[in-house]
Amino acid sequence: MSDLYALFGGTFDPIHYGHLRPVTALAQQVGLQKVTLLPNNVPPHRPQPEASAQQRVAMLRCAIADRPLFDIDTRELTRTTPSWTVDTLETLRAERGAQQPLGFIIGQDSLLTLGKWHRWQELLSLCHLLVCQRPGYATQMATPEMQQWLDAHRAHEVQQLHRAPAGHIWLADTPLFDISATEIRQRRHHGQDCADLLSGGGDRLHRSRGLISRLIAACYTAPLHFWLRFPGHSACP
Repeated sequence: MSDLYALFGGTFDPIHYGHLRPVTALAQQVGLQKVTLLPNNVPPHRPQPEASAQQRVAMLRCAIADRPLFDIDTRELTRTTPSWTVDTLETLRAERGAQQPLGFIIGQDSLLTLGKWHRWQELLSLCHLLVCQRPGYATQMATPEMQQWLDAHRAHEVQQLHRAPAGHIWLADTPLFDISATEIRQRRHHGQDCADLLSGGGDRLHRSRGLISRLIAACYTAPLHFWLRFPGHSACP
């Protein structure tokens, strides 16, 4: 059986260390060799992104440069229909085969509202759900029925995720960061610096925070495609 392969979807509008550091911790816990970032095109359950698809991909590339754990899959950006997770997982399952262990990374906030997702009952037939903690959210599901569903599928040993291609839920012990992309966008709209929300420790976002902060400023204040002329953009492959 192949190594557990995981995807992490989101609008990434913009990417920040509250995205990357918990997922890095999750990867260490469950033995992930690769995490694929999956930027959404038309997210069904939230407002549409302010930055364009090209701008968001540019910020992703800058953020994960020199971070070999991560790569990017842009397939959802070519859609004209909503980015339903179950549709993407069906495509990936067909590509990778029935026996490939496949994980989809979500936050605790998404787990609590999973019952509102399109065809949510089919998700565990396609993947494992790998759940990162989020500050300020409940640890119990909203209804007894959903809690029973969670308890029935919860994995308590990492090897369960590697032995089966799908069907388990892993509640990860990940660091908590009280940070949101909304706060970053609001700061940029008010002309405030957001470098402190884009850095953490000695990682790539810290080393390039000046570049990525200016790139984000361009994305949210300049005309569309201005980022293509952004000084230093070539440093982010």
